[in-house]
Amino acid sequence: MQASAFASDIDAYLAYLDLERGLARNTRESYQRDLEQCAAFVAARGARDWRRVTAGQAGEWVRSLSRRTAASSQARKLTALRMFARFMVRERLRDDDFTALLSGPRPARRLPDALTAAEVGRLLASPSGGDPASLRDRALLELFYSSGLRVSELAALTLQQVDLKGGLARVFGKGSKERVVPVGARAREALADWIASGRPHYVKARTRSELFLSSRGTSLSRVSLWAIVRRHARRAGIRKAVKPHLLRHSFATHLLTGGADLRAIQEMLGHASISTTQIYTAVEGRRLLDQHARFHPRNREK
Repeated sequence: MQASAFASDIDAYLAYLDLERGLARNTRESYQRDLEQCAAFVAARGARDWRRVTAGQAGEWVRSLSRRTAASSQARKLTALRMFARFMVRERLRDDDFTALLSGPRPARRLPDALTAAEVGRLLASPSGGDPASLRDRALLELFYSSGLRVSELAALTLQQVDLKGGLARVFGKGSKERVVPVGARAREALADWIASGRPHYVKARTRSELFLSSRGTSLSRVSLWAIVRRHARRAGIRKAVKPHLLRHSFATHLLTGGADLRAIQEMLGHASISTTQIYTAVEGRRLLDQHARFHPRNREK
């Protein structure tokens, strides 16, 4: 196998997982091994790189797993390959999804974690100063939680996409699909302070209309956004592994807890299918069961 021909695309995908999805390190490493295993298998059958892998070769790999791999591992490996194939289509590295017709054991759905309202409050209060960096960090954290944006969506926002007076932001999500999301009062206030008093300090000759700027006057990268979130989580004393996607999960979970309609949450998150959004009902159900177990008198007696 020409390792580099397959490895470069795997590396690009793993970087995407790190920055956009915020997967746990063990999951990321498992996906890497799964894709490397698949690459070795299809290379032995004539594929020169991922762009030449056929649906038949991928299917042959999946069928080979059933003879020597537990169902749970089969499901994870198939999930890794499917997600990778969709990434390649989204990044225009392939025109087709070579995993579209593959089938295998269905993986158990993992419930997303979420911060408590108190933890979110501490996180948003962390950048408390009036200096430009604090104004920027407070504005982006408030917007993350207020609107449930993906990290890539927030990184790409421009001044023209945010309507502070109307309380709305126009974002472009997966597949360049446009949607309009609400921006809460706290976030609007923080954004107004940043735009008026903080952002001018970061403007350089090459600065364009990006909403959030780095010290170089360019848009903040997804890596930088992740680092900002992580730094303030540590300052706030939050022990969970706080990543940008966790704020998105918290946004959805807290809306559902507060009584928001699931369809409205789906629209705000930009989910193509309501089934993706329905996982948050399981999160809320888990919370209710935990509360019942802790506080119902008959449980305490037992």
